[in-house]
Amino acid sequence: MRSLCISLALVLMMPLARAQEIAPDVLMKRVTEELVAAIRADKDIQAGDAGKIAALVEAKIVPHFDFRRTTQIAMGPAWRLASGEQQEQLTAEFTKLLLRTYSGALAGYRNQTIEFRPLRARPDDAEVTVRSQVRQPGTEPIAIEYDLARTESGWKVFDVRVAGISLVATYRTTFAEEVRNHGIEGLISTLSSKNRQAMKRAAVRT
Repeated sequence: MRSLCISLALVLMMPLARAQEIAPDVLMKRVTEELVAAIRADKDIQAGDAGKIAALVEAKIVPHFDFRRTTQIAMGPAWRLASGEQQEQLTAEFTKLLLRTYSGALAGYRNQTIEFRPLRARPDDAEVTVRSQVRQPGTEPIAIEYDLARTESGWKVFDVRVAGISLVATYRTTFAEEVRNHGIEGLISTLSSKNRQAMKRAAVRT
C-alpha cells in the first residue's frame, strides 16, 4: 500500500512538474535578454575584456548546455572508441574550445536585434529546435537555431546552427581525421594544445 501511494503521488506530481518547467523558447529568449543586458551595462565587456566576457559566458551560457552530448555529436562513431576517462577529457577540452567561440561572438555584439520565432513543438517532445534571427541595419538577417533536449535538470542546448550550419558538426570531419591518424589520445592532445595556446594569446593581450 505504501509503495502504491508513493507511485500515485509521483504520477500526480508529474503534470505539475511539467507545468512548472520553463518552455525552451522562453528559456532561450530569457538567456539571450540577460546576456544582451549584461553587455549593454558593462563598457569593459563592450571593449572586449576577455575576463569579464568569460565570466559572463560561465554564468549565463554554461548552465544551459549539455557539453557532453555536444562532444559526443562532434565525435560521431569515434566516441564509442574512447574510454570513460577519455570521454571526460574530450568533453572538458571541447567545452573550452566552444566557450572561446561563444566568447568571441559576445565580443562582436554591436546592438544587433535578436528575434525569436514561435516554437513549433508538442508538449511531450523530448527534443525541440528554437529558432531566432539576428538583425542589423544594412545586412541580411542571420538565422540562429538552437537544438535542445529535455533533461532531469531542464532543457539543455546540445547544438547551435548559424545560417543552417551546425557549429558542432563542423568539427566532426576534423575530429574523425585526427582520430584516424593519431587515435583518441592524439585528438585530446591536439585540443589541449590549442586551448593552451589560446590562453597564452589571451594573457599576452591583457
